[in-house]
Amino acid sequence: MENNEGRKFVELEWVCPNCNSRNKGSKKTCESCGAPQPDDVKFQRAANEKVIVDQTSIEAAKIGADIHCGFCGTRNPGNAVTCSQCGGDLKQGKARLAGQVLQAAVPTPATLRCAACGAENSGSARICQECGAPIQQAAAPAPEKIPAASAPAAKKKINGWVFAAIGAFFLLCCFALVMLFAVPSKSVQGTVTDLQWQTSVPVQEIQAVNYSNKSGSAPSNAYNVSCQTKSEEICQDKTVDQGNGFAEVVTECHTESEQYCDYTLDEWTAIQTYTLSGSDNFPVYESPSLSSDQRLGEATETLTVFFDIPDGQKSYTANSVSEFRQFEMGSQWTLKMNAMGGVMSVEVKSGEVKSGE
Repeated sequence: MENNEGRKFVELEWVCPNCNSRNKGSKKTCESCGAPQPDDVKFQRAANEKVIVDQTSIEAAKIGADIHCGFCGTRNPGNAVTCSQCGGDLKQGKARLAGQVLQAAVPTPATLRCAACGAENSGSARICQECGAPIQQAAAPAPEKIPAASAPAAKKKINGWVFAAIGAFFLLCCFALVMLFAVPSKSVQGTVTDLQWQTSVPVQEIQAVNYSNKSGSAPSNAYNVSCQTKSEEICQDKTVDQGNGFAEVVTECHTESEQYCDYTLDEWTAIQTYTLSGSDNFPVYESPSLSSDQRLGEATETLTVFFDIPDGQKSYTANSVSEFRQFEMGSQWTLKMNAMGGVMSVEVKSGEVKSGE
């Protein structure tokens, strides 16, 4: 909910360094032990913060950073001229820092046990409902002040072991995959019993190709170009410390824009593909006749060799036509197999290795 000027404020908290209890940001002295708020205490966001609607609190939030008296240290409103405690001139005082963007409060547990009486309280409680003792939990303790032997440090250590275990598990999985597929596990003798090849030759023509909703600018050789800019407003709330126990919730927005275009390009496009196949080790390619506005695209081929091995049949795909031509019907080869039974490479009797795909 916003106040009548459209500005939104929330009340912060501060932790008493004397008894470690949490206090509302507007309180000048600790609600538990009565100690005055030091001038170097930091305001923090509350776990259960709500936009304030009380007009008196809103006006207090608008005043600006508090001033701590230079003579007695008492906290005074930012518009005060003399100290409310000692009457000293606040020109000699120290204004609190303001303008920092505050991070969200550390999540609180559902319940907290009172150290004094053992009663369970709400995780956001400041005072024990049973005995009135302060619930001693800082809203956002600084990491550098946590002792090495404290519970949070132990938790980090446990998390480190968890991440280490997860990393070790993934490394083990990767190692297992390498061993299964990329490392030869055995060699077997195979005899070439069949050869199969298929070649493909595409015939291409220049044709108009339409592109729709492509991000960025259209290519320089495009035509029938139609572009539009799509914009999206991105907003983010920031909680800005006012230096007086309150913070203003400021919404900052910016616009992100991206251009999208429809256009047409003239491109070489396959209009027909000619295929040939055979069962020897001399593949051939179709040579179609071309008109003046046509050209041949890149020819491709699939070259498969079949071997009989002691426990069945295996296939191997040659990498090139020159390699494929070395396989003759009835010739003997040594097949390097992985743990999954796939052919990784083949080797002729002379020792020359032919790598598989």
